[in-house]
Amino acid sequence: AYQIADQFAVIGKPKNLRHCVVTGGMEMIVQARELSNKPHIVVATPGRLADHLESCDTFSLKRIKFLVLDEADRLLGGKFDKQITTIFNALPKERQTLLFSATMTDTLEKVKMITKKNTFVYESTAEVKTVDELEQFYVLCPYNVKDGYLVEIVRNFREKDEKGLIMIFTDTCKNCQLLHMTLNEVGFDTVSLHAMISQRQRLAGLAKFKSHVSKILIATDVASRGLDIPAVSLVINHIIPNNATDYVHRVGRTARAGRQGRAVSIVTQHDIKLVKAIEQKINIQLKEYDVSGLHVAKILTQVHVTKREAQIKLDETDFDERRLINKRKKLINEGKDPDKVEQEIKRKRKEKNRQRYERKNLINKNCDKIGINSEQ
Repeated sequence: AYQIADQFAVIGKPKNLRHCVVTGGMEMIVQARELSNKPHIVVATPGRLADHLESCDTFSLKRIKFLVLDEADRLLGGKFDKQITTIFNALPKERQTLLFSATMTDTLEKVKMITKKNTFVYESTAEVKTVDELEQFYVLCPYNVKDGYLVEIVRNFREKDEKGLIMIFTDTCKNCQLLHMTLNEVGFDTVSLHAMISQRQRLAGLAKFKSHVSKILIATDVASRGLDIPAVSLVINHIIPNNATDYVHRVGRTARAGRQGRAVSIVTQHDIKLVKAIEQKINIQLKEYDVSGLHVAKILTQVHVTKREAQIKLDETDFDERRLINKRKKLINEGKDPDKVEQEIKRKRKEKNRQRYERKNLINKNCDKIGINSEQ
């Protein structure tokens, strides 16, 4: 949102274009004041804009002429239905609506079907692929030593290129924060970007990374789309994404605007099928990246101890508890009862465990009938 707003600020300056940014994690009072000043452009996330529409009447969207939904596949994927409905109800019926998406989902197909006949639709037929300037590698290692390999890859790259920017992608907010704390302790200056830190902290971290004050950014997939950082030299997948599209978005943070770039994915024995599927989708075979096992062995104990200490510190900050509180707040904002949702999750988990237990018993009985030891 802030990157888009920056572009409007530059392009709109000669025309005195007024814009405002409305996102979570920032002061609502300040945002409400900016909205009441009738800006020409509002760049917003659906949750915070819906909050303003429901909580105050100092501004109106009835004169909006253009509605643009970027990342429409996500915005219309069901997660933001309540907020999107609130926003649509506040908009005039006579307007132009533009939807942009990297992927065509079932929901977007339905939107195409129910819209007016004069709707313009452009759909690229290009395959999911990566740019030619990008070198793509993998490192195969056991799961329990992958953090050691990560540190060695970063150390090795930093020896050859002191100024290059590195982005490291992982799967969860907690893993992201853990890696951030661990790498800082072993001697690397890093910043983190994930959903559990405030918008102000995210912007500050991005500013440090873009200005090369901190040359390593550790992030979840919140940073895989939309970020425009042209000078990233290396992308590391600490955890392999579940599909080729997310992989392409991640590695697309490097090798931008004709520059050379490199992506290294740390692969464990559990990820081989996933990597093969990604290779088939992008029509490129990843090359093996050379990492010294001896160097990894020398630092492995230090990395494990440091990460364990970081885990203890993180637990002391009630990181998981804050995540649970945020999750409950989100459910409440969606009009759901968090206790009922939790009960339903537990019920489904219990039913799944029961079915697994019954299947195991059935296998044991069948094995007993034919005289086979089921433990073999």
